[in-house]
Amino acid sequence: MSQLTKTRAAEILQALRDRYVVVLGDVMLDEFVWGDVTRISPEAPVPVVDVRRESMHLGGAANVLANLVALGAHGSVVGVVGNDAAGRRLQTGLNELGIQDQYLLVDESRPSTTKTRIIAHSQLVVRADRESRSPVNGKVEEKIVACLKDALRQADAFVVSDYDKGVVTPRVLREILPVAYEQVPVLIDPKLRNFNSYRPATLVTPNHLEALRMSDSEDHSDDGSHHAAKVIREKLGCDAVLITRGDRGMMLVEGDGQPVYVETAAREVYDVTGAGDTVIAALAGALATGATMIEAASLANHAAGIVVGKVGTATASADELLGSFTANERG
Repeated sequence: MSQLTKTRAAEILQALRDRYVVVLGDVMLDEFVWGDVTRISPEAPVPVVDVRRESMHLGGAANVLANLVALGAHGSVVGVVGNDAAGRRLQTGLNELGIQDQYLLVDESRPSTTKTRIIAHSQLVVRADRESRSPVNGKVEEKIVACLKDALRQADAFVVSDYDKGVVTPRVLREILPVAYEQVPVLIDPKLRNFNSYRPATLVTPNHLEALRMSDSEDHSDDGSHHAAKVIREKLGCDAVLITRGDRGMMLVEGDGQPVYVETAAREVYDVTGAGDTVIAALAGALATGATMIEAASLANHAAGIVVGKVGTATASADELLGSFTANERG
């Protein structure tokens, strides 16, 4: 099926340069400790990693924004950090992207969400998480809503990046989604806990397993995915559902239409860390320019194909994205 040509992709990316996307969600710091393994510990049967270098990246909702900026868009993220070194590093990381961090709220009562991954020979050895999953308190909710209402005044699209770490609450969704939906495309990367609160929305983007859980199904076939998408649409009343299915690509269901399958664009898969962030960033960017759902899905599919070929939290630039289309490609 002809979904997106290189010429059309270039038009979308060009238009994206003057679009502004607001992201709400759980911002995180992704720490990577890189090293080699040459021996097993005498204390326990575990590998000893000789550390060679360390790196830090914006994660979660902050990575959604980093992906949007890499594609050429402008934007801001509304989120919560702790009063700690990781929170300050997140603020610095956003500043380095050219993002003003006026919507990054500090909550003294919780740590900044930090995921530390130890990687040896390009393989993940272990991950350590520092976080609070409890919902933010009422005062912080009020600040989040106020920040969102301010940010949405200049928005061309709105993304909810819910990692179930307590920033996206039913109250925040109830107060902001109806306002945002009246103005711009609203895209939601969902989690099961808040499922019934994601309304109204333009596009909901669960992965395959989340979609099955949300529809109370265990059918992993194409028909099962289609059924799950229909159930999600009926429960939420959203305009469309896009299910990401790993190496099986994506499935888009718009309204009552038939499913459209987008085959994966990944050449080689090294690391899926952050791929969902890339997908929803590219979808939001494309919809902000007025692209169709299927054009947005195809663009997002190409972007995801690039980042899974990189190790660690990664982004796809506009140039890389265009380069992933052959001159006459129509898929």
